[in-house]
Amino acid sequence: MRRLTIVAMTFLFVLSLAGAAMAQSASKDECVATCKAAATLVNDKGLDAAIAEINKKDGKFVWKDSYVFLMDLDGKMLAHPVSSALIGKDQTGLTDKAGKPFIKEFVEVAKTKGEGWVTYMWPKPGAEAAVKKLTYVYRVPGKNLFVGAGIYE
Repeated sequence: MRRLTIVAMTFLFVLSLAGAAMAQSASKDECVATCKAAATLVNDKGLDAAIAEINKKDGKFVWKDSYVFLMDLDGKMLAHPVSSALIGKDQTGLTDKAGKPFIKEFVEVAKTKGEGWVTYMWPKPGAEAAVKKLTYVYRVPGKNLFVGAGIYE
């Protein structure tokens, strides 16, 4: 009986850890809502204010395991809270682990559809192996800019 109790308690503990890990993962709905909030900020407060807010590592556009970034329609990174080294640089030559030019696809989605999901292979922070990542791209209404945020599968 004691052995069964220990096994059951261990199972419940592992299950609670898995639940906590899942709670720390961003959802598709959160990506969409947060991107639209960032786009609204660009239009309401201006580009400079939006860049400053999006670049904050502990700001409202960084949550769980995701964040919003801001780019122009030429593929130049304007704001990125996790990797400031990307800011001001053309990212259109960037490819995923399989050679897919996903930034070019971000730009194409923003230009032609205005919003949508792009799938590519990218390693989670701290990992080497690439996993499937989905990034939501949303064109800022009336601007030659778009925001994006992604989730790992």
